[in-house]
Amino acid sequence: MPPYRLFGSELSPYSVKVRSYLRYKDIPHEWVVRSQNNMAEFQQHAKLPLIPLLLTPDGASLQDSTPILEHLEAEFPEPSIHPDDPTLEFVSALLEEYGDEWGNKPMFHYRWTYEEDQRSCASRIAAENLPDAEANVLDQVAQGIVQRMVPRLSFVGSSEATRDGIEASFKRQIGALERHLAHRPYLFGERPAFADFGVFAQIYEASTDPTPGHFIEAHTPSVLTWCRRMLDPTCDGPFESWDTLGDTLAPLLHEEVGRTFLPWSAANAKALAAGEESFSVELHGKPFSQQAQKYHAKSLQALKARYAAVADKGSLDPILDAAECRSVLAA
Repeated sequence: MPPYRLFGSELSPYSVKVRSYLRYKDIPHEWVVRSQNNMAEFQQHAKLPLIPLLLTPDGASLQDSTPILEHLEAEFPEPSIHPDDPTLEFVSALLEEYGDEWGNKPMFHYRWTYEEDQRSCASRIAAENLPDAEANVLDQVAQGIVQRMVPRLSFVGSSEATRDGIEASFKRQIGALERHLAHRPYLFGERPAFADFGVFAQIYEASTDPTPGHFIEAHTPSVLTWCRRMLDPTCDGPFESWDTLGDTLAPLLHEEVGRTFLPWSAANAKALAAGEESFSVELHGKPFSQQAQKYHAKSLQALKARYAAVADKGSLDPILDAAECRSVLAA
C-alpha cells in the first residue's frame, strides 16, 4: 500500500500540525512541499486552494487539520491523543480549538505587521514555491507576497487598534505555558494530547519569525523546547490527572480561553446570526473589532456539541466555571 502524502509548507502551522501527528503515530507518509513543481497534482486533488492536503492510500483527499487528525485517530487509535478521563479529553479539545482559532491571530499578526518579519517569511515562501528560481526572481516574488499578505491582516482582526491586545494575548499565552511546561514534556503529561498539536503549531511558526522568535527564545525557553519536541513527538508515559495539571493549566484556560477566545468566538457567532458584517467585543478591558467569519461560527457550534456530548459533567463544569468558559459552551 502506498504511503499517505501530505502537501504542505514549513510556513503553514496547520501543515506542521498534521505532519507532527503523522510522525507521532509513525504513519508512513511523504512530506510534499507544495510548489510550482507539483501544483498541478495539488490542484487535481484539492477541493480548496489551501494546505494541508492529505492524500490517503485509498485515494481520498482530506483538508482542514482538525478533521484530518480526527480521521486518522479513528484509523490509528494507539497511542491515543485523548486522555481516558472525559474531563481532560474535553479540556484538551477546547485547547486544540483555541490554538487553531485564536492562536493563529498573534502568529499571523507578528508575521505580517513588522517589516523584518514580512521580509523573512516572504523570502522563505518564495523559495519554497519556486525552488529553481534565480535570486532576483525570488526577491520580486517575495515583494509580491508581502503586498498580497499585509492587507489580509484584517482577516485575523489585526490593526493598529488591536495590536497591543493581540501581542498581550500572545505573551500571556506563552507565559502561562512556560510555567506549565517547566515540569512536564507535553501539555497533559508524558505524551502529546490533541491540545498539543493545535497549540504548538502556531507558536512554533512564531518562533521561526524574528520578532516573536526573539521574544520566545529570551523569555520562554521551556516553550521553545516543547515546540521543537513537538516536531517529532514521542509517547514517553501516561497522561496526568487534573490534580497535578490544574495549578498551572487553569490560568491558561482562564486568561486565554475563558476571557479571550470564547468571548470573541461568541461575539463572532452572534454577529453572523444577526446578519452583521463585523463586530466588536471587549477583551481584557479593550475593544477588539474584526469582520465576522462563518468558519469560526461553525467551529464554535462543533465545540458546543462536543461539550454537550460529555455524559458526566460533574468534574468538568467546576473547571469550566472557574475559567469562565461554561456560559459560552452551554449557551
